[in-house]
Amino acid sequence: MTEHPGYEKNSSAGDNSGNSRNGHTEKTVLLENQETTIEVPRDRNSTFEPIIIPKHEKRSPLFNDQIISMYSFGMSDRDIKTHLEKIYNVDVSPDLISRVTNAVLEEVREWQNRPLDKSYAIVYLDALRVKSREDGSDLSPQAA
Repeated sequence: MTEHPGYEKNSSAGDNSGNSRNGHTEKTVLLENQETTIEVPRDRNSTFEPIIIPKHEKRSPLFNDQIISMYSFGMSDRDIKTHLEKIYNVDVSPDLISRVTNAVLEEVREWQNRPLDKSYAIVYLDALRVKSREDGSDLSPQAA
C-alpha cells in the first residue's frame, strides 16, 4: 500500500493529498483445506488494487504457478513448503504441493512425449571487439 499513495503509513505527507489510506477490510482466503482471514488495505478513492490476492479472489492466481515453477526447478515438496512459509508466511502441507504438481503432471508427460521435428534451426552468434590505439589515439569504432 505504501507504493500506491506514495507515502509511508502514519506519515503526514498524505494529509490533504486527495487520496489517503482508509483502514482495511477483512477477507477470507482459502489455504489448503482451511480458511484464514487477511486484512486488505483501502484508500479513499478505491483505486488500490492488491497484487498477491486480487479483489474478488479467494486464492492467489499465481500461487499454483509458483509451486509448479519451483517444482520444475527441482525443489522438493518440503523445500517448496519452507520457501512459501518464508515468503508468504503461509503454512501449507506437502500434500497440497503434491496435489498441485500432480494436477499438471499429465500435461508435462504429454509435452515430454510430443513428436519432435526432424530438424531445428540453430543460430550461432560470435563477435570479437578489439580496442586498439595508434600514436595515443583510440581507433575503436566509437572514436571514428
